[in-house]
Amino acid sequence: MTAGLLRSPTSADRRARVAVAVLFFTNGALFANLLPRFPQIKADLGIGNAAYGLAVAAFPTGAIAAGLMAGVLIRTWNSARVAVAGTLLTGVGILAASVANSVLLFAAGLFVAGAMDAITDVGQNAHGLRVQRRYGRSIINSFHAVWSIGAVTGGAMAAGAIALDVPRGPHLLVAVVLFSIVACVALRFCLPGPDTDAAAGHDVGDPERTAPARGLRTTWVLAALVVIATAGTLVEDAGNSWAALYLAESLHASAALAASGYIALVGAQFVGRLLGDRLVNRFGQRAVARAGGLIAAVGMGTALAFPTVPGTIAGFAAAGLGVATLVPAAMHEADELPGLKAGSGLTIVSWLMRVGFLASPPIVGLVADATSLRVGLLVVPVAGFLVIVLAGVLKGRRW
Repeated sequence: MTAGLLRSPTSADRRARVAVAVLFFTNGALFANLLPRFPQIKADLGIGNAAYGLAVAAFPTGAIAAGLMAGVLIRTWNSARVAVAGTLLTGVGILAASVANSVLLFAAGLFVAGAMDAITDVGQNAHGLRVQRRYGRSIINSFHAVWSIGAVTGGAMAAGAIALDVPRGPHLLVAVVLFSIVACVALRFCLPGPDTDAAAGHDVGDPERTAPARGLRTTWVLAALVVIATAGTLVEDAGNSWAALYLAESLHASAALAASGYIALVGAQFVGRLLGDRLVNRFGQRAVARAGGLIAAVGMGTALAFPTVPGTIAGFAAAGLGVATLVPAAMHEADELPGLKAGSGLTIVSWLMRVGFLASPPIVGLVADATSLRVGLLVVPVAGFLVIVLAGVLKGRRW
């Protein structure tokens, strides 16, 4: 941080912070309104598990296809505008998927939603980091905590609509229109002007290094940041895709108790994000990431070494707490890498992270089929150890 940015935030900065939090909230709430409707859509379309799996994979496929466009769009139109435009178009894709009368249209809607969600994600994080630079201290983790609140809110809205027998079309139309209006209002309070900020270190060379050396170091740091961010998403996927299955099938927990693994992970992750900014401001990104990697590795490693239902639930909670700040930390560091155009580092890390996230479920599944799901879940402690090793690319205390 430059000395000029170490100042108290203005009222405009505070309004921008609230506005970015609103964008994160709407992003979390939009897709969460559709997810609980998937079983109904599958039944109405009369498709099997294989066709359903391929259709649902269109969402991350769209994200990967469009994700690299985000940096160019941000430099052209401003990160806040890109985030809001992406939110509106994500809503269009979600609405199309919800009323699709064929598996192809369902997949097409998810492809559009995934593509626009990836652009929204980079845009809102870029603007959040821009606001953070105005604050002169870490606030990015609080935005990701608000995203979690949005996801819970969207899921609750969908559950309520299902309980009241509200058809998918009207339900999703109301949700999309509501959150689109909220996002457009938030845009009025975001920071104006372009995203080129000297404090971010964009397009700045290091006179002490030759160009090839700078390029090599930037490539190495970007690769390490991608692994750190992917480690965070791998652990999240372990909770999303495998926690309930492992508890129910391997440890013979009841269906209600098996759901506790996922709940423990996301709940602890939310708590970690609420506390994350305070910890980062006090100890620095590097120390927090290393401590988090250790908590995830030891917590889940112990749970897998001595498998019990309570221990496994506690292990998933430790994993969620440990990785809570990893994705925001990697995005922050990537956005401030010198020698890159505004938004480029953030875009690359976000895009490659999604590639890793798409690859992780089949990898765990293949390992589980060849050995056991318990062995497959070793991906969690391995991810924690990788973070410990690579956290040196993150900055120490700077605020």
